[in-house]
Amino acid sequence: MYKRVLLKLSGEVLSGEAQKGFSDEHVDYLIEEIKNVAERGIKLGIVIGAGNLFRGRDFDGLRPTIADQIGMLGTVINALYLKDRLESANIKTVVVSQIVSIPSVKMINYDDIDLYFEAGYVVVFAGGTSNPFFTTDTGAALRAVEMKAELLIKGTKVSGIYDKDPKVHNDAKKYDTITYDQAIEENLKIMDTEAFSICKRYDMKILVTDFFERGNLLRAINGENVGTLVVPK
Repeated sequence: MYKRVLLKLSGEVLSGEAQKGFSDEHVDYLIEEIKNVAERGIKLGIVIGAGNLFRGRDFDGLRPTIADQIGMLGTVINALYLKDRLESANIKTVVVSQIVSIPSVKMINYDDIDLYFEAGYVVVFAGGTSNPFFTTDTGAALRAVEMKAELLIKGTKVSGIYDKDPKVHNDAKKYDTITYDQAIEENLKIMDTEAFSICKRYDMKILVTDFFERGNLLRAINGENVGTLVVPK
């Protein structure tokens, strides 16, 4: 069982695929999955996107620096929403970020993050990398390394990594385990290039799994084969 894990989710986990806003049904499911993990003493960090609200690059006519900052603020909104819903379910939660200074958000401090984990808190990292031009994938890779995670779980709506699109090709092959070098050679789209580079440099294992399969998060943390594991050579 992994003891320290970073979970990367898209904002759509709060709204449903291709939907906007917040869906009680989807949020309740997310809370149930996180509670199953938190109750077992796993040190869990979360990075969540803002696709249910807006994506920075969706704003036509805005400079990328401004559009990306709007997207980063969207992740703060989601993090605060998630914090309140988790705490309503008796899951101690703290939001940390480098891009805002408001009462419910703490500044990122490595020593404090360790203290939060030791005190049993789920830590939600908001604001991406705190810089424009980077996605929440890159933010997740960075925070996973910073929190000394043993595993970065990328929760998606597919069951793992395939050699080609399984929705188009019936003969698509799913990988159970793949190395960084193989993924690069085959040009497999696991994470953004910057995020993948950080994980490769620091030997951060990545598990791509279907988050919407009930119980998959806990099974992944238990080391079960519920997706594709990307490992160093």
